[in-house]
Amino acid sequence: MKKIALLLFTYLLYSQSWAQSGYKIEGTIKGLKPGAYTLAHYFGYDQTITKDTALVDDKGVLSFTGSKSLPEGLYMVLKPNKSRLLDFIVGPEQHFSFVSDTLSIVGNMKIEGSPDNERFFNYQQKMLGYSQELTLVQAQAKVRQDMISQAKIGTIRRQMSEYYHQFVKENAATFTGKILSASNEIALPTPPKRPDGRPDSAWLFNYYRAHFWDNFDFSDERLVRTPFLQRKLERYLQNLTFPAPDSLIQASDYVIGKALKGGSKEMQAYCIWYLTNQAETPNTVGGDAVFVHLAEKYYLGGIMPITDSSTVQNIRSRVAIMKPLLVGKSMPALALSDTARIGFKLADIQSKYTVVFFYDPDCGHCRQSTPELKRFSEKYTSSVKVLAVSVTGSPDNWKKYIHDFGVGAWRHGYDFSFRTDFRKEFDVVNTPMVYVLDKDKKIIARKMAVEQLDSFIDFYEEQSKLSKK
Repeated sequence: MKKIALLLFTYLLYSQSWAQSGYKIEGTIKGLKPGAYTLAHYFGYDQTITKDTALVDDKGVLSFTGSKSLPEGLYMVLKPNKSRLLDFIVGPEQHFSFVSDTLSIVGNMKIEGSPDNERFFNYQQKMLGYSQELTLVQAQAKVRQDMISQAKIGTIRRQMSEYYHQFVKENAATFTGKILSASNEIALPTPPKRPDGRPDSAWLFNYYRAHFWDNFDFSDERLVRTPFLQRKLERYLQNLTFPAPDSLIQASDYVIGKALKGGSKEMQAYCIWYLTNQAETPNTVGGDAVFVHLAEKYYLGGIMPITDSSTVQNIRSRVAIMKPLLVGKSMPALALSDTARIGFKLADIQSKYTVVFFYDPDCGHCRQSTPELKRFSEKYTSSVKVLAVSVTGSPDNWKKYIHDFGVGAWRHGYDFSFRTDFRKEFDVVNTPMVYVLDKDKKIIARKMAVEQLDSFIDFYEEQSKLSKK
């Protein structure tokens, strides 16, 4: 009898485990229009990964089912037109249901079978109530303009803040609590005062930057599948980091270090991938150095946990091209000839600054940029020389370009031997490609738009003067 009972228990346990495998998310939203709806999870705030689709009937019933468990994170249901309908959490409980209506999907949401989603929507419903009350009082305040209405507004805002902090404290171990904590600003202390009696804003900024990641759990890979990690990375780099290569490298290493310490491979992979990807198209002069550093240290150094051999090889090739061309490096030698087929060297050009303009005579963007470059060169004729290098096209087209635009005063170069691979040797992926060199032919800027040359030279001159003081 005991054996039979044990076998029955084992069977029931196995049946229950089998029945709960995969995922089954069922919902009814009264008033929802029929059509194909998509289940997807966040990957940053501007990307989504589709996991399933469901057809909604005329009663607003939908069902997402699958034999394999979904990766945990913050999910969304997208309408047929791909706009977002609602968000919910997919955690360990992947068999749950919900009921609501289109009058207020969040406000009327009821969940069964997912405690974390109950918390997730209970919080939103409470905040929705506060927000509705606040909107009403603010509307009244515009009419009355009395102290009582202003006091009510302050009270409601204080209640919202107190509820948030209490909720996060009580639910700190849950995914809902981690999402709310990650998405909210840190509490700032009262800053010390400067000698003039004013609050020390610099101290406050440094405190904010130092504690910016305090409420973010780098060990929880689920946060990769939310919009909050990407938003925080962008804010940290764009608003809290000085836009210079050394500062950006230090900030990137700091964040990646936190991810490595957290131990989540998906978190590590996302941080390394995102920061390296952003650095590949920099917005700052010399920013290419950030990409080279991150690529060498994390991809080529074997620290990046999720990648493939082809990606590593592509990055290796990219680094090999970019590294000799970084700001501060001497410009590689150019084997060129002028229109009389007389060879010359880059070092033959004597000037405080040299602008190397790689172009295609038939390139529309190159032709649009040429008049602006001509204006610039005429303005700085005493300190700037232009070396215009035709990377494609026939010698006849090259000479016609020089004549048509009236830029004979520039130094012009052409590789009549056709041995120079401008793409690999000078990173001329697109034309025009502009380098700015100093008097020693060291690179001080690259990939610069012609329209930015004027302001860059002025800025560089000012910085040079300051550095000599």
